[in-house]
Amino acid sequence: MTHPFEIELESTLPASPQQVWDAIATGPGIDSWFMGRNEVEPREGGTAAMDTGGHREESVVTAYEPGTRFATRTGTGEDGRFMAFEYLIEGRGQGSTVLRVVHSGLLGDDWEDEYDALRRGWPFHLHTLREYLTHFPGRTAVPVFALAMPPERSPREVTAALTRALSLPASMSAGTPVHAQPAGLPPLNGEVVWADDERFEIRTDDGLYAFHHGTGGPVLMFHHLFGADTDGAESAWQKWLTGLLA
Repeated sequence: MTHPFEIELESTLPASPQQVWDAIATGPGIDSWFMGRNEVEPREGGTAAMDTGGHREESVVTAYEPGTRFATRTGTGEDGRFMAFEYLIEGRGQGSTVLRVVHSGLLGDDWEDEYDALRRGWPFHLHTLREYLTHFPGRTAVPVFALAMPPERSPREVTAALTRALSLPASMSAGTPVHAQPAGLPPLNGEVVWADDERFEIRTDDGLYAFHHGTGGPVLMFHHLFGADTDGAESAWQKWLTGLLA
């Protein structure tokens, strides 16, 4: 049995409508704040695709109105599930733009847990979009994805392992300074810009580093690297995460 849902959010962003459009309706733009590696065929009826760790999901572009409206819809599964995303852009004064996001569709029998996860995740994603447009305007990122399933560890133990490895205090919050040297990786020097019970994000001069944990499931990393030297970054971060949680 399927269950309809809709999540609607609005955010005022420190960017022009064109900058916001480039961030939400182009592959390199989406790579710079959302999840995975993305491709967008720039036309109504075109294909939008997201690849996370080799899992590719395709959608159809259902609206393509540059600078104003962009929408996509996944295919309908055998059980009737689908998801649709709509982004509405409105320019405001002093170089700001209002972005309205509508995420809707049909969820399956476990809809309550899935809906709750989606509802909790969107404020974080819009925060990352704001960080991108504020601190890395005019640039695009190389996305880094990593995943590891911690063996027989509680969410609290997983969180503790991550924070220790990154020299972070257990009670971190936005603004907490970061000076970390993860094994086999470049140093991270910056600050925490988001922290809740399930995820935290670090901003440095050359990247946004997001760590999703605390759910009792797999630990995920969605990083956005704006520096020049990104070769091998994804495999290095995957090796680090796998070793940390082994």
